[in-house]
Order: sequence, then C-alpha cells, then structure tokens
Amino acid sequence: MRIVICTSQVPFVRGGAELLVEGLRDALRRHGHTVDIVALPYRWQPHSHLIDSMLAWRLIDLSEVDGRPVDLVIATKFPSYMVRHPRKVVWLVHQHRQAYDWYGTQYSDFVNTPEDRSVREQLMQADTNAINEATRCFAISQNVAQRLWRFNHCNAAPLYPPSHYTGRFYANAYGDYIFSDARLDAAKRIDLLLNAVATMQSPCKVILASTGPAKAQLTQLANELGISAYVEFRGYVDDDTLLALYAEARAVYYAPFDEDYGFTTIQAMAAARPVVTTSDAGGTLEFVRHNHNGLIALPTPADIATALNRIMSEPGLAQQLGQNGPSTVAQITWDGVVGALLA
Repeated sequence: MRIVICTSQVPFVRGGAELLVEGLRDALRRHGHTVDIVALPYRWQPHSHLIDSMLAWRLIDLSEVDGRPVDLVIATKFPSYMVRHPRKVVWLVHQHRQAYDWYGTQYSDFVNTPEDRSVREQLMQADTNAINEATRCFAISQNVAQRLWRFNHCNAAPLYPPSHYTGRFYANAYGDYIFSDARLDAAKRIDLLLNAVATMQSPCKVILASTGPAKAQLTQLANELGISAYVEFRGYVDDDTLLALYAEARAVYYAPFDEDYGFTTIQAMAAARPVVTTSDAGGTLEFVRHNHNGLIALPTPADIATALNRIMSEPGLAQQLGQNGPSTVAQITWDGVVGALLA
C-alpha cells in the first residue's frame, strides 16, 4: 500500500514522538509498503494559532498525491488527525494536554479568560469530530485511551509502540548511579529526584542524559541543595553511549506527572534495569509493578529518597527487580503494531 504518516513538529525539538513516527515508517517499509511522513509545524502562543494549525491540517487532502491514490493515512499527534482521508487510522500519541487534563494545573498555559475558554471549546469539539472520522482508533497507552474517552467520548484501543532502540539493549553489572534520559522540563519532575537525593542518608550519583527548558533551573537547584558534585548533566549523548548508560545503571528514575506512555520505562526494562517511579506517573504504571520490576513511591522527595536508599543499599535488589524487566516488554514489537494498524 501507499501510506502517509501524519504528524506535527515543533521546529528544533526532537523527542519520543519523532522517534515513534520514524520507527513506524521504517517498520511499514520493512513490510513492503511505500511510506512517507507528512509533518507540519505548529505554534501554541497565542492560543489562536492552535486553531490555525488545526485548519491547516483540515485543508490538506491526502486522498491522492501526484495523481496516484494514497491507500491509508495514519495520524498521530495533535492536530495531525484533522487531516481528511477516506481511510484514516488514528494512533494517538497525545492531544494538546494544556487544554485537557493539564487545564487548571501548573503545567497548562491556558487561563480562565473568555478567549482561552473559547479556544479550548473549539479545540475539544474539533478533536471529537476529527477522531470520530477515523476508521479505527488506537492510543499509545491505556492512559491516553482513557483520557480520550473522558474528554471526547471516543473509543481507542491501546497499542504500545516499541523503542527506537529495540533489539540493541544489553545488561552489564549494576553500577553506582541512578540514570534518567527524560527531557528536562517541568512535567518530567527531575526536581523531585534532586530533592530526594538531597535527603538521602548517603547521596547517590545521578546521570542525566538529556536537555530541555528546565536545565538552568535544575542546575541551580542542584547547587542550592548542595548535591552538584553528585549530579552529571550530560546533555544528549550518542546512541552507543545511551545504551551503555542504561546497561550499567543501578536503576532508572522516571516519574513524570501522568505520563502518556514513556519510552524510558520500556527501555529501562529492556536493559534489565529497575524503574523508580511514582504513584501518579500515568502510563509508566502500566508496566512498573512494585517490588517486581521496580519501586513505586509517593510523589514526594522523602518517599522517593526511601526508594533510592533501598535500591542503593540492599545488595542484589537491583538485579532481583531488573531481571523481571525484559519479559514485561518482550511483546511490544513493530510487527504487532503494523499488524494492528493495517488489520
């Protein structure tokens, strides 16, 4: 088939959604299909630009390209599912969360004004209409599917995406550091980790292999807490270094607020690393089982510190938990994704 994958792209920003789309493209090509990606940039400030971005997708007709029909479009991130096509499948990465579950929280830039309320109402109605046009609808986690039902009354089946690095993870000895490759922004809550380390009986080493808008604040926080000697801000690293950092970590910290899915979780488990997370981490909790393949703490520095103290001080605990990780994520494959999307 001739297939177009639709996605939105914030210029100069690259993360899990981009890796997901590229992984899907490559998997479909391996199955013999002709596939390309159509990506449009979008802006969210001022919020009226969100409506412009939705309309831009709505004006695109991908039923044919260069005089030849397109057999299928697969829409992913907001607002790419506004695209028109007689055979549209939605594999929902996430909606514009600031207007949905983040509305009214510290993570949303929407405020209670007539203008913002109007944009939010238009956005939610357009989402409902566009997603209901799909011949089939999937979500990258049960958490995303539940949000879609809660706000839009649209049904979606969970369909977990594999990591970009599937098949390349390996496990070495359990080292002396806690690892995170989560983007450095507020919702990923690296600040909770740093505050937890500062309250530990003996602070542990932390390696952060990422960057983001909160880097300066987190660097300052580490200094203020007196733990800068224990925290390494590596920035983005190459693939081989990333895989090695997973392979030799004592554990992986991943405790975002109500995460959509979280590639870090399944990557840690593929590398046989236990995951330290929190009870409000969203999609991460679809995989982490307390005292089985990770530790689930309350979202407080004190409780996270207790979990970190356990993982660093109890001999063999990291290996005991980590060895249950690979089997947890073994069934997440690109063959399974392609089979579901094209069924």
